[in-house]
Amino acid sequence: MDNQNAKGMSYSVIAASFLAVFCLFGYRATFAVLSGPMAATMNWTGAEVSLGYSLMMSIYAITAFFSGMIIDKWGTKPVYAIAAVFAMLGFWLTSRVESLFAYYACYAIFAGIGTGMLWVSSTISVRKWFVGKYYAKMWGIAFAGAPLAQVLLSLGVKPLLVQNAAQWRDAMNYLAWIVLALLLVAAFLAKKNPEQYGIEPFGAIPAAPGTQVKPEYIWGVGEAFGTAAIWGSILAFLTCMIGEFLIWTQVVRYWTKDLNMTLDAATNLYVAIGIAGIFTMPLMGIVADKVVVHLGNEVKGRKAMLIFAPVVGILACVLLLSMSATSTILGIVVCILFATYWAIEPGGVVGYAGAIYGRVSLGKIWGAATLIVMGIGPALGSYMGGYLADTSGNFTASIQFAMASFALSAVIAFFLPMKATAKAAAAEESKVIE
Repeated sequence: MDNQNAKGMSYSVIAASFLAVFCLFGYRATFAVLSGPMAATMNWTGAEVSLGYSLMMSIYAITAFFSGMIIDKWGTKPVYAIAAVFAMLGFWLTSRVESLFAYYACYAIFAGIGTGMLWVSSTISVRKWFVGKYYAKMWGIAFAGAPLAQVLLSLGVKPLLVQNAAQWRDAMNYLAWIVLALLLVAAFLAKKNPEQYGIEPFGAIPAAPGTQVKPEYIWGVGEAFGTAAIWGSILAFLTCMIGEFLIWTQVVRYWTKDLNMTLDAATNLYVAIGIAGIFTMPLMGIVADKVVVHLGNEVKGRKAMLIFAPVVGILACVLLLSMSATSTILGIVVCILFATYWAIEPGGVVGYAGAIYGRVSLGKIWGAATLIVMGIGPALGSYMGGYLADTSGNFTASIQFAMASFALSAVIAFFLPMKATAKAAAAEESKVIE
């Protein structure tokens, strides 16, 4: 295949990942807008509605594990096709429920499977096609679908709910057909893994003079989980997820309750994180790739960014605690900092794991890692944010907890190893030496 056709295929991979991420974060963003009207019109408590989201995230985490194995063997096309059906049903069936348990069944199971097919597939497909000096930039372009969904879909359903809270059903019905259409397009655009077309990934850093590039070692999941690098990746990502989801779920309440902002002003400020993210995603991807090129080692470069990202999160939390109800400019700075952190951490940790374990085995390895991280982080962060606020009477302790979580992530990232040696590979090397 000539280079021009190969590049065209790689751009299709980015477009498909962009659409997948858009639909995934569209689910997350619209829940924050729809949950209140659902509770009000169905006579459910906020906790009962939130439990549906928590159950959905549990199914999401389990599904992510299996989707990683599918990707390694068949690529993302079948994954996006399955996600299109289940994500559509998640919204469509939920829009018709009349009981709480029907809501749990429809939203948790169908939305959980649909969204669980999207995160690992989008991140891993980009990593399989782009490495080294191109990966973070291309993932940044794809990941820009997340903040764009937060802005467009959240604001898109808001007018319906202002007119009549019961129209959450209509909003979900519209969202069902939107995600179906977009994910079917993603399935059409998706490609298999590059080696199945005889293509090398784009962006590889040339080997040092006088050295040869070793063929990629094929890792088993159990074998990879016997090394420190994967557990370091998991812990660095998990601690960040705890802090991140605490902020995402509690920051609007902090602005309205502790700082006495109006709900409209606080919501607009929250949307500003998404607007900033549209720009920070690709920009920080470019920065991350330049760091890799400057250091001449992808593992070292991705590790450096994993130290930097939670430090930005800490700074954002410090400024968040310094705000007042009239601190509009400071609030925008806080949003930009959180968007900068968001642009680095999720893709950066996949980049580090990919540099350590290679592209061929990454799907199943990162699928298992996602099962652990997403099965614990979002629920624990959200719970601790609410619990500390309830027990202390304000959100200061919650934000301080997020700061500590970000700080722990930075420390763990600092000690991430530069390589992982498989037992089988080590045994082969010892035979050669003998």
